[in-house]
Amino acid sequence: MKNTNLTALSPLDGRYAAKVDSLRPLFSEQGLIYLRSLVEVRWVQYLAQHSGIEGLGPFSPVVNDFLNKLVDDFGRESAQRIKDIEKTTNHDVKAVEYFLSESFGDDKELSTIRPFLHFACTSEDINNISYALMLRRGRDEVLVPALRGLSARLSKLSCLTADVPMLARTHGQTASPTSLGKEMANVVWRLERQITSFTAVEPLAKMNGAVGNFNAHIVAYPEVDWPEASKEFIESLGLVWNPFTTQIEPHDWVAEYCDALARINTILIDFSRDTWAYISLGYFRQRKVANEVGSSTMPHKVNPIDFENAEGNLGLANSLLHHFASKLPVSRWQRDLTDSTVQRNLGVAAGHTLLACESLLKGLSRLEHDPDKIQSDLEARWEVLAEAVQTVMRRYGAEDAYEQLKELTRGEVIDEAGLRGFIEGLDIPADAKQRLLALTPASYTGLAGPLANSLAERLKT
Repeated sequence: MKNTNLTALSPLDGRYAAKVDSLRPLFSEQGLIYLRSLVEVRWVQYLAQHSGIEGLGPFSPVVNDFLNKLVDDFGRESAQRIKDIEKTTNHDVKAVEYFLSESFGDDKELSTIRPFLHFACTSEDINNISYALMLRRGRDEVLVPALRGLSARLSKLSCLTADVPMLARTHGQTASPTSLGKEMANVVWRLERQITSFTAVEPLAKMNGAVGNFNAHIVAYPEVDWPEASKEFIESLGLVWNPFTTQIEPHDWVAEYCDALARINTILIDFSRDTWAYISLGYFRQRKVANEVGSSTMPHKVNPIDFENAEGNLGLANSLLHHFASKLPVSRWQRDLTDSTVQRNLGVAAGHTLLACESLLKGLSRLEHDPDKIQSDLEARWEVLAEAVQTVMRRYGAEDAYEQLKELTRGEVIDEAGLRGFIEGLDIPADAKQRLLALTPASYTGLAGPLANSLAERLKT
């Protein structure tokens, strides 16, 4: 059967393929093969310019241009050739080395490079750097921009609705009012803080041989300071050098990366569920799209599917991210291969996260708040002012203030007249009584509006 979107096992490569295209150059099989080829080429170029490595360099500009072109022009044809070689080698990294060697042809100058391809490397030297580049670029070039875009959209919504009073709910029950914009600001503040943590995770890498001790390096070139050379090479790729490893870089930083991304996703799950609920209450309306169908049998339906899809995809991403974080740092003795097959799914977690961000952006683009519905809910809930009344009573020495308001309001729905009658009978100063009598559920929002309006300035600092 021909491999098409309709026959793909993963919806990321089928139904949602176009939505995650930006991840494919990095997280796909071809992307991984490209990064391995890049690391192999950069390593031999580094060795060639090192003064302590005799018998290799320095390379002429022509040779360096040729090697750079192997990387710059790397595409599907190159990746396929490596896969074809792998059918014989049954080893993916060795196939890259053979591909590069094959690319040199019969050129005399290039033939001197062959012995130094993959020099003193174990496969994990190439792989750990490749995955570090993959995860760093995936974060910096795709995931963080998508998350920042979502945060910016929520910030805009927060600003627009900063002063829209809204009935809050704790434990699912009516509570002291807030503003719609302040609720959005809460999400943005959480999100931005965790994005900062995510971007701060340092991508570590190592280049130190079979068990992390430079054994082969020292035998071949005992006079070279190999730890310093390794550090210099790793840092030249924009990564952070890990000086102490076994055969594998222990993946602790990958666990930090996955945990940080999972925390972001958890915030977005929380937001998705709350927004779903506000749509259910009627606080948000969803703009209709011509020719769309909400239900196969109920014509009236406009379902909050974007927020439901986002929640589902975020949950899938987090299931994988939590597994990566708990599994990858564990390896038997100097290494086992269980990390290899697991790491191949890093792009799946990234894909579901990106898909969720796009669903949320789409859902937000269709939302508009319903001020009449929000206001009517507030006007029907005068009991939420009980907090204000009992707090003012406490200020003026009423020892049983809480108990009086509990007797009046707990489990009861009272109207404006009932509450005002109670306030009129209080033995408190006239100005305090007037302040309470002037309150309405819509005006009892504390600093919700100013806090929401201060969001942009607070994010700057």
